[in-house]
Amino acid sequence: MLPRPIFSAKRQDLIALTARYRLPAAYELRQYVEDGGFLSYGPNTLEMWERAGCFVDRIFNGAKPGDLPWERPSKFELVINVKTAKTLGLTVPPSLLERADRILD
Repeated sequence: MLPRPIFSAKRQDLIALTARYRLPAAYELRQYVEDGGFLSYGPNTLEMWERAGCFVDRIFNGAKPGDLPWERPSKFELVINVKTAKTLGLTVPPSLLERADRILD
């Protein structure tokens, strides 16, 4: 599921629908998994906000916004909700759990 404002606004409803129809949905933002979704893989939003703060600081100290470099996310995270996996009847392979940055029970 791609992150879109309309999806974020209805996040709880979407998670409930995927659970109702037993769909193992993958999301880009970890907030979905924290709210009961199965799995997410995407940019670390906390790091992105920290980087944005660095840009604001540079602008306040005289840098011109147009002169600042364009940045892409540099850290991605895999988050798995094991409780949701069990509810969906899924077995998450140990190799995937080992790679996860965060596992929710």
